[in-house]
Amino acid sequence: QVQLVESGGGLVQAGGSLRLSCSASGSIFRINAMGWYRQALGKQRELVARITSVGSTNYAESVKARFTISRDDAKNTAYLQMNSLKPEDTAVYYCHADFAVRGGYWGQGTQVIVSS
Repeated sequence: QVQLVESGGGLVQAGGSLRLSCSASGSIFRINAMGWYRQALGKQRELVARITSVGSTNYAESVKARFTISRDDAKNTAYLQMNSLKPEDTAVYYCHADFAVRGGYWGQGTQVIVSS
């Protein structure tokens, strides 16, 4: 069994920054891709950023140049640095990881609220 735990969400003013963390624990052989998704109220969950095991990244157009995804494999942790936050970034942010053998898992989500 594996578990993903997100942290770092909160309330921030527009233009501010937050750093989200996603830590994996349990019986881990290898983590392939890790990603951050978000779901705003009344909207579908969408991909924000994704990073592969070799460090290739891709981002939603709406967050390019503002958000940066990274990972520390020694700590089984992924990060999402969010700068220049906008009210439209308000959402619950979810971590997703593809574990070798075990498949994909979701975290419980962390709320980000950006006030104008």
